[in-house]
Amino acid sequence: MLLSGAEIIMECLLQEGVEVMFGYPGGAILPTYDAMTKYPQLRHVLVRHEQGASHMADGYARATGKVGVCIATSGPGATNLVTGLATAMMDSVPVVAITGQVPRGSIGTDAFQETDVTGVTLPVTKHNYLVDDIHELAHIVREAFHIARTGRPGPVLIDVPKDIQNEKIEFEYPSDDIRLPGYRPPSAADVNQVEAICDLINNAERPIILAGHGIIMSGSTNELRELAERAQIPVALTLLGKGAMPEDHPLVLGMMGMHGQAQCNLAIQEADLLIALGMRFDDRVTGNLKTYAQKARKIHIDIDASELNKNVKVDVAVAADLRTVLTQVLPEVRATQHSTWLNHIRDWQEESNERDIVHHHEGPGLIAAQVINDLWHSTGGEAITVTDVGQHQMLEAQYYPHRRPATMITSGGLGTMGFGVPAAIGAKFGRPDEEVWAIVGDGGFQMTMCELATAVQENVNINIAVVNNGFLGMVRQWQEIFYEERYQATPMFSPDFCKLAEAFGIPAMRVTQRDQVEESVRFARSYNGPTLIEYVVEKEDMVYPMVPAGADLDNMIRRPKRGEKAEL
Repeated sequence: MLLSGAEIIMECLLQEGVEVMFGYPGGAILPTYDAMTKYPQLRHVLVRHEQGASHMADGYARATGKVGVCIATSGPGATNLVTGLATAMMDSVPVVAITGQVPRGSIGTDAFQETDVTGVTLPVTKHNYLVDDIHELAHIVREAFHIARTGRPGPVLIDVPKDIQNEKIEFEYPSDDIRLPGYRPPSAADVNQVEAICDLINNAERPIILAGHGIIMSGSTNELRELAERAQIPVALTLLGKGAMPEDHPLVLGMMGMHGQAQCNLAIQEADLLIALGMRFDDRVTGNLKTYAQKARKIHIDIDASELNKNVKVDVAVAADLRTVLTQVLPEVRATQHSTWLNHIRDWQEESNERDIVHHHEGPGLIAAQVINDLWHSTGGEAITVTDVGQHQMLEAQYYPHRRPATMITSGGLGTMGFGVPAAIGAKFGRPDEEVWAIVGDGGFQMTMCELATAVQENVNINIAVVNNGFLGMVRQWQEIFYEERYQATPMFSPDFCKLAEAFGIPAMRVTQRDQVEESVRFARSYNGPTLIEYVVEKEDMVYPMVPAGADLDNMIRRPKRGEKAEL
């Protein structure tokens, strides 16, 4: 076939199983958009800002496990992708970004909308390419998808000059194996490593599993559950590990870390063995590294060797595919009971329940934790939730338990405000038969609320819950605790969100009382298309527990029990 470079890109996307892509056209990518007219089986979603395109591709990838695809033009179009690419990079999400570039002869001349996109994105991509020969284009696209989805997944960018998109060659899709020098993702543990892991597990008295995003990405949820149940080991989840094991399982302690459940943090500090699976010991999980889990031996299994012994020194470090290693280990793990240890943890759980604001709040106003927990009840805990970043995100992690993997989608490592709505649109495209709720704050929502127009144009059936407290809530919380209530630049004016939604043609409802939450879910479900619910909550609520930055993991600021006075 005699095909243009733009048509070759489309052919390669079909070969890679792509069904939908998110993007925004412009001059340098226009040949590729023109080629789309010949490929109606590839659905293109027109975003309102390129950041939205990268977040949609990210949400699609997290929801499906497939590679998400976003497209932008040169210069500002490409640079607008950067935040979304960094978000995907930090959370190990497979995304391929295709950007237009000025013609090869204009590169380096400061031509209109020219930017060194590969230079700009080098720190926030797993790999990137500037195509300089049309004969290499198909090989590069194949490599990009291979790199994005294998090993530790991540975003890959392909920058394609406009003249290469227009150039034509005789094309045959390459069928040779992909071989990349130096790129060999590890697979299995060796015999000595398996023996060492099993010896530590079989002899531990107070073990705990730390389950991260890698459990979900490697498809190891069944193996995790088998390990926990056979050896009766409690499981603490990272933020991105939520859903790796059903959170109503008696061995699941909830989320660990800065705003994790107290019983998780206390158990980590008292454990004699940490089994870290597909997680990276980031600062929000560990607190003060000098005092972190000092009583524990440590096992760390991760696909990325660079994460091993990086933050926390461990006794057994294994760079390998997590599911493969668990399959190796399970036959050698003895059935065990840790009754004393589990009873001790249950005592901590009961003490935490005495501080639970959902059940003990007595004020007249609506609080965000109640909203999240009532959404959980009203949806049966089965919805895919996609959050923005802030207090509502941490409350979702605490008060919306997930039973299935890849049903809680959020920006963890980068903490990207504005992620929620576009990522929810992407998730809905990936799993159209699932109920999807974007749970966002009034601050983050306003960063990407232009994507409401995308949701309407594409008739995306997502429900948007705007938790409105009139503040940049998490920043305000820090100002209250650490800056003597000097609320500089955190009180926030917002538009009338319901009228805003209605201006886009989106049905909307405002909720101010708790008994309206269930009604709001029925309202949202009654429409086939986007809806928006504004939940007006108390302005100065707090998220507890909270481990101050750099503090010991068990040195938490706790919500006071009923009748106690808060100590900040």
